[in-house]
Amino acid sequence: MQTTTTILLWFCALGCGLLGGLYFAFSAFIMTALDRAGVAHGVAAMNAINVQIVRSLFMPLFLGTTLGSAALATIGLLNPSPAGTLQLAGGVLYVLGMFGVTMIWNVPLNNALVAAEGKPEAGAVWSIYLKQWTRWNHLRTLASTGATALFIAALR
Repeated sequence: MQTTTTILLWFCALGCGLLGGLYFAFSAFIMTALDRAGVAHGVAAMNAINVQIVRSLFMPLFLGTTLGSAALATIGLLNPSPAGTLQLAGGVLYVLGMFGVTMIWNVPLNNALVAAEGKPEAGAVWSIYLKQWTRWNHLRTLASTGATALFIAALR
């Protein structure tokens, strides 16, 4: 069981780190660049990104890291030790702060953006989308980064 847990910790630490970096890029400059491109171009580009991302290597990493983090949280819950507590904290932080936020906030916002593309209300939807999607993305960035740190600490 220890070998499996160690492999999961490494996988999830790396996966959370990679995803946190991606979310950071969106928060730090991609969303601003899309906004500067103008409403029609920004909406079209973001919608294109959202179509492509689910067809890329992002999805296995996104889902695998989420499942691995949930497994680590469960293992941590059953292992009352300092490492178990770190695993539990990292798993819960990631599953709720990244996956939960994505499903509850970012995905519905993405769906609203698709529905608005090419319509007169696209500008209003885009304005709301930029603020809300980016705000929730900041949280995903922090949750992913925090989970990375907790999983690395659990490896020690």
